Parts: sequence; C-alpha cells; structure tokens
Amino acid sequence: MTIKNSSISDIDKIFKQYLLASQYQQSKKTVIVWPNFDRKMVENEIAEKRQFQLLIDDKIACVWAITFSDPQIWEERNKDRAVYIHRIATNPEYRGNNFVGTIVQWAKTLALKEGLQFIRLDTLGENKKLITHYKNVGFDFLGLFHLKDTSNLPEHYKKAAVSLFEINLHSA
Repeated sequence: MTIKNSSISDIDKIFKQYLLASQYQQSKKTVIVWPNFDRKMVENEIAEKRQFQLLIDDKIACVWAITFSDPQIWEERNKDRAVYIHRIATNPEYRGNNFVGTIVQWAKTLALKEGLQFIRLDTLGENKKLITHYKNVGFDFLGLFHLKDTSNLPEHYKKAAVSLFEINLHSA
C-alpha cells in the first residue's frame, strides 16, 4: 500500500472514482449524491499537491483531497490550525478495507509535521452509518449545521445540513 500525491495524468482515474462513488450513493438511496465535480477545481488541487491517492499494486484503491482552510464549511472554527479532508472515494474493488482509518493515520502524521491541532471532515445530511464509521476511526461528531454561505461550494452543499467531524490532536 502506497500513499502519494496525484498527478495531472491521474485526473481521469480520479473522476472515475468520483463517478463510481456517486453511483454507489445512488444505489444506497442516499439523499445527497455527489454531483459532477469541477475539473478545474481538481486540477488546482493536483497542482497545489492537495489531491492524494492510495495505491495497491499500482492500482488506485482510494482518492481524497485536503485543504488547510475551509471557511465556508467551518465558518468560525476555520481560524483553528487544521487539515480538512474532502471527497474520500474508494474504488469498489477495495471497499471494506477501512481506508478512512488509513487516511486518519496519514493525516495525523501530516498534522503533527505541520503543527496542526485538528483533522476535520464533513459529510452532507444525517447519514447515520457514515457518522458511526467516522466515529469508529476516531472522529468526534460535532453535529449537523446549516451553512450560512454555500456560494463557492459544490452544488450538493446547497441541498442539506452538513455533519461536521474532528479529531483534536491536543486532546488525543
């Protein structure tokens, strides 16, 4: 298993993982299904070295993106020193391998190296199964929040309240 930055040559494979994740959400009758993400947004993440992939035998098993500032979602809490994880998409061939746990361990190393206090992520709506999963890998569930400004966020953020999660490395 290897974790590395994605490159621009991976972009079609990344979008394939997003499509498969959306199809999985639809099959589970999830209220919020991922939209088609903006290609330019992902290209920028790749250029800024914020798009990652987990490889098994040189095959993408999981992708995700990070940022170090997320003011529209985290609002007042954005002043904290944190890494924010977005769009975890697991290749269906590798589901059930707890890659979120692997990503959390990777993010802890990154956060400690960068002097960050929090690892954070969000999901839309009250997906009880996903809330339980995130709690099981160490996140505290902070609750459901209605965002004040979704103007620069992907379309699905306009459809439901957001569930917020964090790991406080200073209390862990």
